[in-house]
Amino acid sequence: MIDPRIEQAAEILGEARGSRQKIACLPQDCRPRSLEEAYAIQDAACARLGAVGGWKVGAKSPTGDPSCAPIAADLIVTPEQGLAFGSHHPVELEGEIAFVLARDLPERSSPYTADEAAAAIASVHTAIEVLDSRFIDRRSVDQLCVLADMLSNAALVVGKGQPAGRRVDSAVERAQVFVSGEIAADMVGANPAGDLYRLLAWLANHAATRFGGLRAGQVVTTGTCSGVVSASPPVRVLARIGQFDEVATWIR
Repeated sequence: MIDPRIEQAAEILGEARGSRQKIACLPQDCRPRSLEEAYAIQDAACARLGAVGGWKVGAKSPTGDPSCAPIAADLIVTPEQGLAFGSHHPVELEGEIAFVLARDLPERSSPYTADEAAAAIASVHTAIEVLDSRFIDRRSVDQLCVLADMLSNAALVVGKGQPAGRRVDSAVERAQVFVSGEIAADMVGANPAGDLYRLLAWLANHAATRFGGLRAGQVVTTGTCSGVVSASPPVRVLARIGQFDEVATWIR
């Protein structure tokens, strides 16, 4: 049986997501008190959002502990689909490198290595993650609450991919984001996590305990390469990272 506190938190966050009415924070009696509780709230929220189509994963430093959140399949869109939020309050955007998996990485007795994770990648994509927290000010709330809130994910726009070949080194990739034709970010090596394949291996091992592992066709986005850009819909956004195909879409 799921802890009523976990269900209450997932329900509150789900209502805030659906109504787009932000809250100050979760009530004290259902705030997550540990990583395990924050991830349990994510799992309970997944039951409301639908099938998992991908994941976001990141870390604050090359040696820092990663964190992650599942992304519902309905929230992963193509550039042609665009995004319709139905309101004009600002959203935050990040240019990111995303992988699509060629095969399952199921639960097993030994942990996956970075090399094994890299070998499971089918294609590499430029992506735009749209951040829209359920909290009025996500920077002022407890980080476990932010984690429970799917790390503020609202959607992921995935561009045309290129077959996985050389290992991607995020430290040398130039990332640019344009908002309505004006450059809003231009950075090199801005992803703080360092080795993206370390992140993917960690995620495969983590997901094994929650969902039985990662699945072929799922998208894994690996954290910002551009920093965070704010934009007020309606707006056209374009992200360009290294030599990968750029992605451009409308957010309305």
